[in-house]
Amino acid sequence: MNEEVLAKLKNGDHHAFETIFRDMYAPLCSYARLQLSDSEEAEEIVQFTLVKLWEKRKELDIKTNLKAYLYAAVKNKCVNQFKHRKVKQEHLSHQLHVTKGHASSTDDLISSKEIQMRIDLAVGSLPDQCRKVFVLSREKDLKYTEIAKELEISVKTVEAHMGKALKILRE
Repeated sequence: MNEEVLAKLKNGDHHAFETIFRDMYAPLCSYARLQLSDSEEAEEIVQFTLVKLWEKRKELDIKTNLKAYLYAAVKNKCVNQFKHRKVKQEHLSHQLHVTKGHASSTDDLISSKEIQMRIDLAVGSLPDQCRKVFVLSREKDLKYTEIAKELEISVKTVEAHMGKALKILRE
């Protein structure tokens, strides 16, 4: 690209822009594809770069030649795209980790509620005296002697009821 085409571009010459687009689009796309390994992204970046060239044509202050300027612009946009991909991937990884944690917590909560419900049903199905002994022992944390006093039965009877309760619950 020569200085004459660049001067015409700065003055808003559509034909000059079409010439730049026609000459540079395919090579810039190939270059971007090599950088990104994605044809669609490469084309988007080149199109974006060329549109920006047109939009900012009056403000252009190109120190090198236009071709080198466009390649550098595409390269910078590809680098930014890589950074964006990395941030996106980290975000997805974080979301996956958080979601797994919630799913696991939810599963654990459901599982423990289900287990507690089954235990409550099993305890509720125990014979009356057996259930009272079990509840006082496991839920009220009373010792066998304290249970015996409260229910006015012998410690041996408490032991027998606990043995029976545990056997039924295991089954």
